Amino acid sequence: MQTATFSANRDHGGDLARAIATYGGSRGDWLDLSTGINPVPFPVSMPSATSWTALPDRDVQEALQTAARSFWQVPEGAAVLATPGASAVIAQIPRLAPPDRVYIPAPTYNEHAAAFHMAGWHVSDTPDKDSSAQVLVHPNNPDGRVWDTGDLTSGLNIIDESFCDIMPAASMIEATAEPNRIVLKSFGKFWGLAGLRLGFAIGDPAQIARLAEMLGPWLVSGPALEIGALALRDTNWAAETRARLATDAAKLDVMMQDKGAAPLGGTDLFRLYRVADAPAWQDRFAHAKIWTRIFPYAPDWIRLGLPAPGDWHRVAAA
Repeated sequence: MQTATFSANRDHGGDLARAIATYGGSRGDWLDLSTGINPVPFPVSMPSATSWTALPDRDVQEALQTAARSFWQVPEGAAVLATPGASAVIAQIPRLAPPDRVYIPAPTYNEHAAAFHMAGWHVSDTPDKDSSAQVLVHPNNPDGRVWDTGDLTSGLNIIDESFCDIMPAASMIEATAEPNRIVLKSFGKFWGLAGLRLGFAIGDPAQIARLAEMLGPWLVSGPALEIGALALRDTNWAAETRARLATDAAKLDVMMQDKGAAPLGGTDLFRLYRVADAPAWQDRFAHAKIWTRIFPYAPDWIRLGLPAPGDWHRVAAA
């Protein structure tokens, strides 16, 4: 059973400040493999001057929504809301319904449980027929578990597809044509543009409208609107990126297995391994200025993102 401790244990990857404080060096010395961000991001050109100086026009916002509908094949009956990253929406979603019981299978991305707990919900990590909401991270972080529409229950269903763009055939986007179903998309992972702070909530028009009211006007910056629309229209880049990520994920598995790590799953953006002593492995990598992810609830788990093409030799040497 998940309890209030989840609200305090919101550990994440990417905390290079802690690594630097412990092991030294500067940010430029470090290779951060503690996240699941594509190391070869979508190539960004400078947005238009007006995107920086003017409030976003409706036509620019609609251009991004149109690109999103096409890329994800959003059902006609579902609404699309561009947001300042997925986290802003995750924090508001528990307010869509009166506090009750929510089922969130664990282990998973811990912001969902923290948000529901802070909103007064009872959070359970075991199936509960009395739950009025559930959250499925699909594919799951950190183990890569996938779900399907048969796993959806009655009540409010949140499907976090932050890592699903590597496997579009598995998306449950078609489920958003039904009431009380919301799919979340994160632009920072697959496109490698985490700093853009762009995400999407797709689903039940009534619920999406309420989220829009909660978050307020001009949710997304002008540059993010332009870059997001451009990236979503570039389907060739997406296909080539999926192929490269699949090859690199397999390469990392071989490299880690050769040193005694056992693959436990993950996605083509991050890999999860079982090792004898995860903190010792993290320490070994950290002395080579490579930051990895370990988990307080599993001392034998270590997770690595993929290195950029020019950084594989550093991982091999470490």
